[in-house]
Amino acid sequence: MIILYKQYINGSCIEGDGSIIKVVNPATEEIVTEFKGASSVQTETALTAAYKAFKTWSKLSINERNTWIEKLRIKLLEEKNNMVNILISETGKTTEDAEYDFGMLILCLSYYQEEAKRVYGETIPDYDDNFKNIIVKKPRGVIAAHLAWNFPLLNVGYKLGPSLASGCTCILKPSKETPLTTLYIGKVAESIDFPEGVINIISGLSSEVAATINGSKIPSLITLIGSTETGLKIVEQSSTSIKHFSLELGGNAPAVVTEHAKIEDAAKKLVDLKFTNAGQVCVSPNRIFVHSSVYDTFIKYAKEFAEKVVLGAGSDEGAMMGPLLTDRARTRMLGLIEDAVNHGAKVITGGKKPEDHDKGYYLLPTILTDVDKDMKVYREEIFGPIMGIAKFDTIEEVIEKANDTEYGLTSYVFSENLSEVMKLSEAIDAGTVCVNEPYYAINQPHGGVKQSGIGKDCSKYSLEEYFTLKRISLRV
Repeated sequence: MIILYKQYINGSCIEGDGSIIKVVNPATEEIVTEFKGASSVQTETALTAAYKAFKTWSKLSINERNTWIEKLRIKLLEEKNNMVNILISETGKTTEDAEYDFGMLILCLSYYQEEAKRVYGETIPDYDDNFKNIIVKKPRGVIAAHLAWNFPLLNVGYKLGPSLASGCTCILKPSKETPLTTLYIGKVAESIDFPEGVINIISGLSSEVAATINGSKIPSLITLIGSTETGLKIVEQSSTSIKHFSLELGGNAPAVVTEHAKIEDAAKKLVDLKFTNAGQVCVSPNRIFVHSSVYDTFIKYAKEFAEKVVLGAGSDEGAMMGPLLTDRARTRMLGLIEDAVNHGAKVITGGKKPEDHDKGYYLLPTILTDVDKDMKVYREEIFGPIMGIAKFDTIEEVIEKANDTEYGLTSYVFSENLSEVMKLSEAIDAGTVCVNEPYYAINQPHGGVKQSGIGKDCSKYSLEEYFTLKRISLRV
């Protein structure tokens, strides 16, 4: 099936006027397609269309909006096979991971359809009983969403769901590395005559698209899933007007495995999460701190599980982990491993390209031991299939080590000792602490502290960011 990828602006799919974008399949190193990205002028057109559409979309009732969201959701489900295949071609995901990504988009649309029905106002008493003070929630306005490349459709769902359900209009900017499935949503929206300007999907060079979006005075909320560096750049470029921000940024997640943990279970769960999507996950455990009394046992199990991971993309037989997105990313991973070894770390398994994959940006699942703060794998967000393990002796020591980072997105604790669990959970400075099992769900808030961002994705707390509060005081 030949697909011409176009920009979706003001209800129509149109060819871009900007620079040529080439998309490469990371599993084969072949060019999937190339298309013209959006220009700065087209970006401004999309912004204006969203601004105009907000005046009507925000006035629709919840049921009217939900009727359109449901039409889109049903049509997307009809296109599942096409979208999953496109997703695999641009990301190198396994079929299982691609179907999860698609499923999250559908789930987000369903969830926020219902959650919007539970957005309530309130009254605040006047202490002299002279006024009735009513607090109402109004759609915030135009939402500009910059999306990460690692989970293209999940990221769309996190932003499109609350935008549409709240009565906001939006501009979605997918990463130029993996824009195809997101642009395909524009084709689907056009096919059902979704109201003009409510959804706009544009892809192109940051200098032509992102800078125009950020510098415009039209967006009321700019939201991002991406790196801390990108978040800082967006805030800087957006200072042309007062805007709200919801930014899910970098992470350097600690995982603490105490002597009271179920060691084999902890090793299995951490290996599974670490090598999901080739480690290209914002909540991936970066620094694994294991109590010295169970250190060797944990490493033995982790090595066994990691060496069972089968590399492959799409429906390759037994595929469990795909490639890194780019050769540049793989080169960075090899550099991190070399730096760690030069500073005293040991490679327990992996650490190199696989011999049975001539093509694709694959890297063997890698486990490093004796990791410390002098190594880049300790200080930086890895975003790849490298598990760094260090030992600790006391709870006070590991709390200090876990918090020894500028990031604070998520964290993990494995222990069967309740007192230990509570002490660690309260002391680790992160937006999420998962105890004895990684757990993420659409109804649970996701976001970080420190340099990991502001605001939340998922849950009612995310939806609240798409509203502004208005006070109405009536003299009685």
